[in-house]
Amino acid sequence: MSGAQDRHATRGDLVLVLNCGSSSIKFALFDAGRDPLPHAPAWNGKVQGIGGPRPDFGETGVAPFAIALDPAHPYRDALRLIRERVVARLDGRRLAVVAHRVVHGGNKYFDPVRVDAGVLADLKSYVPLAPLHQPFALEAVEILLRERPDIPQVACFDTGFHHTIPKVEQILPLPYSAWQRGLRRYGFHGLSYAYIAEKLPARHGDAARGRTIVAHLGSGASLCAMRDLQSVATTMGFSALDGLMMGTRTGALDPGAVLYLMEIEKLSLEQVGHLLYHESGLLGVSGISSEPRVVVRHENDEGESGERARIALDLYVRRIVREIGALAAVLGGLDMLVFTAGVGEHNAFVRERVCAALEWMGVALDQEANARDGTVISTDGSKVRVAVEPTNEEWIAARQALACL
Repeated sequence: MSGAQDRHATRGDLVLVLNCGSSSIKFALFDAGRDPLPHAPAWNGKVQGIGGPRPDFGETGVAPFAIALDPAHPYRDALRLIRERVVARLDGRRLAVVAHRVVHGGNKYFDPVRVDAGVLADLKSYVPLAPLHQPFALEAVEILLRERPDIPQVACFDTGFHHTIPKVEQILPLPYSAWQRGLRRYGFHGLSYAYIAEKLPARHGDAARGRTIVAHLGSGASLCAMRDLQSVATTMGFSALDGLMMGTRTGALDPGAVLYLMEIEKLSLEQVGHLLYHESGLLGVSGISSEPRVVVRHENDEGESGERARIALDLYVRRIVREIGALAAVLGGLDMLVFTAGVGEHNAFVRERVCAALEWMGVALDQEANARDGTVISTDGSKVRVAVEPTNEEWIAARQALACL
């Protein structure tokens, strides 16, 4: 990567956004010298299947192709490949900053922050709070700090958007000393919610500033209750396990079940953690897939496979509906419901089933608009406006990073 001086972005400069998960790295380059910052990246892509038998690389305009990664250090090798591709794209332009989506900022970091060795050490201490994402984002940060210390790096936090929730929503019903040690509800998917809060007024005017619930439904899933476009409550809490049933994560679970697994079934802490994060949710109940669009194909199967597919989807939808009802009670009603992220944006049958269960609230779905993933999918007579809004976490991260220069 070309050198970067510690100065504001100018014409021709670029910002690189890295969104690192346990088995994939999404990346995007934005034209940092344009004002306003373009919502669409100049170039983006994804390395997926890291650590698996068939990793691949996909980028703008190119179909994914198989790659070979060092089996001893596949993640480091994937980052190396991305850096090489970025260098090839710079074409003499300057990389002004690298933005990282970091899931957890603990009780210290809510605003985006320039990363140095001290900040990195702080963020490493939060790894147990987000084990699926935090260590991988920090590995990318650490490699760049070591190899290219001249390039500014900014951590952008998924917990940051929820700093506005009141203390009554933050505090856990544990001894008060737990609160004093930092055990509290943090909330996640904040970059996604920040983008939706930015887009809704432009799309829906003042209607978006009322009582709004945003449903971020992807492999991870949560809801955020907003008033005047600020978070007032959310379904994820201390960790990214809480709240809604997800692709492979349990969502909210009776802690007595965890105690039973450890005490009676003698599962170790590591085994329980793996079960809660990787073997539960849609995948665990259905035995088929973590993807709703795959599970739904088996609803009409005969025997156990069909029964498990049906109950998995029923439970998935039920948990969404139940939590929407709870957040609507906190808001004192509901003016707008917004679906976003991979499942929320592209799975019409999930939206249809959720909305059907919310008819008592005055939700009336426009079936044709829903089938085509329309911007507004409720009827004109619906008491609650129902919308679909694609999220753009990378753009938010790029803008936050540039503001830190």
